[in-house]
Amino acid sequence: MHPEYARNLASFAYVWGWPLADMDNRRAALARTPGAGRLAMRDAPVTPHQTAGACPDPDLVHGAGLFSLGETPVVLQVPDFGDRYWVYGLYDGRTEQFGRLGRAYGSRPGFYALIGPNWEGQIPAGITGVFRSPTEMASAVPRAFMNDTDEDRAAIQPILNLISAYPLSEFDGTLKIVDWSRAPTLPGPAPEGEGETKRVDPETFFDRLPDLLDRIPPLLGEEALYAQFRLILAVAERDPQLKAAMVEQAHEAEATTLKRFLEWRHNGHPAGNGWNRSTNNARWGIDYFNRTGTARSNMFDNRPEETQYFYTDLDGDGRPLTGARNYVVTFAAGQEPPVKGFWSLTLYNRHHLFHPNPLARYSLGTRNTSLKRNADGSLTLYVGADSPGPEHESNWLPAPDDGFSLYIRAYWAGAAVLDGSWRPPEVLRIP
Repeated sequence: MHPEYARNLASFAYVWGWPLADMDNRRAALARTPGAGRLAMRDAPVTPHQTAGACPDPDLVHGAGLFSLGETPVVLQVPDFGDRYWVYGLYDGRTEQFGRLGRAYGSRPGFYALIGPNWEGQIPAGITGVFRSPTEMASAVPRAFMNDTDEDRAAIQPILNLISAYPLSEFDGTLKIVDWSRAPTLPGPAPEGEGETKRVDPETFFDRLPDLLDRIPPLLGEEALYAQFRLILAVAERDPQLKAAMVEQAHEAEATTLKRFLEWRHNGHPAGNGWNRSTNNARWGIDYFNRTGTARSNMFDNRPEETQYFYTDLDGDGRPLTGARNYVVTFAAGQEPPVKGFWSLTLYNRHHLFHPNPLARYSLGTRNTSLKRNADGSLTLYVGADSPGPEHESNWLPAPDDGFSLYIRAYWAGAAVLDGSWRPPEVLRIP
C-alpha cells in the first residue's frame, strides 16, 4: 500500500471515528466504577470545576448513563415531572438519538426499557415503553429544568431522586429512590490543562478502532468505508513503519482539524448576525463533519425539535469576543427565542467551559427570575469582564479577561426558530 494513501485514509478514519471513540471511552470509564451499568445523576447544575463535558448546560440538572446492551437490557425510571420541562436524550454509539422520551413528546411517567439491537428476550408486564438501540453501546442523558430560586432547587430534589437506571433483571414495578445529594463523585480522567477531559488519544486510536468497527455496524452505504478502514488496519499490523505514520497522521488531525472544531464557525451553518446554528443535531446520518464538530465542541446535542443551538465567537462586526471589551445583546420586545420550553444565553470561556465568577452566573434567560426589562419591553443582556453597574447587574454575564463565546439554547423551540425566520440579535460592542 502506498504510504501516502494510508496516511490520508488514516486522517479521515481519525476524524470519522473520533465521536465513536469518545463515546466508548466514556462508557469504559463508567464501567470501571461501582454501579456500572447504571446511571449517575446530579442534584444541581454543573459548576466551573467540572470538566467532564464541554458546553455544560447551566439551566438543567442532568445525569448520564452509558450502557452495553449486548446481553442485558436497562430500565430507565421516569418520574412525574408535572409542568417542568424534561427530556431523556437516548444516544447510540454514533452519538445519534434513537428514541423520543420527554415532555415535548407527551411521554408518560413510568419505566422504559432500553434493549440492544439483537436482544430477543421477554419484556415483563409493567414496562411503559421499549426503545431499541441500533448499537449495543448506548447512552441515556436525563435533563430537567430548574430555575434560579432556592424554592425550585428544593422542589426538584424529590423528583431527581426518582430518576434511575438499572438492569432489567432488577425490575419489580416499584419506584426506586436514590438520594443523589449523597451520591459519591464518580472518578474519571483528569483534564489536561484547562480544557475538557480528554478521552481520545491519537497514540491508541488505531488499536481501539477494530473493536469499534466490530461493535458499531455500518450504516447503509458505509460497508465500503468500513472495508477500507479494515484494510489499512490489517496492513499496519504487518508494517510497523506504516502504523507509526498513521499515528503521526492522527496527531496531526488532532492538532489541526479537531482543534478548529472548537471554533463555532465550523459547527452548523450561518444563522445571521454573526451566529451559527446547529445542523442535523443528534441525527447525523453521514454528516460526519457536524457529527465530529459537535462531539468535539459540545457533546450530546438534542434533536432539532427538542433543542436548537446558536453560537458565536464573534461580535456583530466579526471581531473575536474578548473580556477586554464589553458588549450588549438586546432582544427586541417580543423577539426573545419563541419556545414552548425555555431559552437561555450562556457564556463559555475559550475551552467551552464555565468562567468562574463571584456571581456564580453562567447563563441568563427563562430560569432567571430577577431580569429587568427596558421601558419598551425589550431585554438587554450585558456581557463583559466589567460590571455594567448596579442598575444593570441583574442582566450581566461576567466574562473572562481573554476570549470567550456565547451560546443560545432554545428548548422545545417554536416554528420561527425551526424554520429559520427567527434570528439571534447582534452582539454589539460598547464603545
